[in-house]
Amino acid sequence: MNSSIRPARRGKHKIFIGMSPGVGKTYKMLEEAHRLKEEGLDVVVGLLETHGRKETAQKAEGLDIIPRKEIPRAGLLLTEMDTLAIVARSPQLALIDELAHTNVPGSLREKRYQDVEFILENGIDVYSTMNIQHLESLNDLVVRITGVVVRERVPDRILEEADEVVVVDVTPETLQERLREGKIYAPEKIDQSLSNFFQRRNLIALRELALREVADNIEEDARGLGIAFSNGDIANGAVCNIRERVLVCVSTYPNSIQLLRRGARIAGYMNAPLFTVFIADPDRFLSKEESLHIDTCEKLCKEFEGTFMRVNSNNIAKAIAEVAEKYRITQIVIGESQRSRWKILLKGSLTQKLVRLLKNVDLHIISTDKKNVLTGGLSEE
Repeated sequence: MNSSIRPARRGKHKIFIGMSPGVGKTYKMLEEAHRLKEEGLDVVVGLLETHGRKETAQKAEGLDIIPRKEIPRAGLLLTEMDTLAIVARSPQLALIDELAHTNVPGSLREKRYQDVEFILENGIDVYSTMNIQHLESLNDLVVRITGVVVRERVPDRILEEADEVVVVDVTPETLQERLREGKIYAPEKIDQSLSNFFQRRNLIALRELALREVADNIEEDARGLGIAFSNGDIANGAVCNIRERVLVCVSTYPNSIQLLRRGARIAGYMNAPLFTVFIADPDRFLSKEESLHIDTCEKLCKEFEGTFMRVNSNNIAKAIAEVAEKYRITQIVIGESQRSRWKILLKGSLTQKLVRLLKNVDLHIISTDKKNVLTGGLSEE
C-alpha cells in the first residue's frame, strides 16, 4: 500500500474476550475467519499464538499467514508481528492474537494494541483476542481476586472504541477439565495452575467480570444510539438497563445510616455499583449536627466503595429522578415518609412522586423509627 494514500475509512475492530486462557477465543476467531474466507473475504493471519494447542493450529490451516519479523536481541533472534508487512499486503481482515502483548524492545511500537491501531488506521479490519484480566481498570480487582499481578495491560479505551466485543464463555468446570486434559498448558504446569490462577472461585469471579464488561459495553452502545434509558419505556423504543445500579437517598434523619447499609447489602447481592445522594434545600442552612451527619453518610458510602453526591434542589423527587436517569439507576432505597397521613393525603409522598417520575426502577422503602429524628431535620418532601 502506498503510504501517501490515506484509506477511505478506518478499519473495524472486533475483540474476542474471555475470562482466562483456554476458553477458546483464538479458536472462535479462526472459525469466523474461515466462514468469511468462504464468503470471498481476503483474510490473513497477522499473528497467531497456538501455545502448542493442536486444535488451534489445525484450525488455522488454509488461511494465509504473514511471516513474523525477526529481531536480533542480546544474542538471540526473537520474532514479532510484522505490522508493516500486514499493511503492505492490505487484506480486508487481519487476525491478531493477544492484544495485551508487549513487543520486543526496539520495536516501532511498545504494545501490540498500538500495532492494531496502526493497522486499523490503514483501513484494514482486525479481529483480536484478550483476557479480561488484562483490562487496565480491572487490574487492582484482579489482584484481589487471584493474587496475580498482571503486567501486560490494555487501556479501557481500546475496548470502548471497538466496533464489536464478543465474550467467549465456558463454565469454570469445563475450563478446569480442559486444563486437566492438557488442552491449555503442558502437563508439568497443570497441578500448579489448578492450585493458583485456575481455582474455581477465581474462575467464577473472572467469568462474571468478563460477562459484566460486555454487558456494560452493549448498554453504552445502546445509549449512544439513544435507545437505552434508566427510565425508558420499551413501547417508545427504549430498553431497560442490563446492569443493576443501586441509589440510596439519604437525608438529615439518623435512619440514613440504616438505609446506606441496606443499600450496600442490596448492591452486594446484585454485584451492582452503589450510589448515594443527598438533596440539599438551597434555601436552608444545615446545623452543625446535620452537617456532621451528612459527612458521616459520605464516609460510610466511600467505605462501601460507593459514589456520594450532593445536589441542591427545592424539588427532592425531581432531583432524585434526574440523578437516577443520569446514572442509569435500577434500584432506589429510601426511608418511609416522616410526614403525617394528612400531609401525605394533601401533598403526596416522595414515593408516589418517584413512581410517577420513574419507570423500570424498583423502589425499596425501608421502615424507620419516627422517634429517632434530628430536630430541624429536612423532611423527605
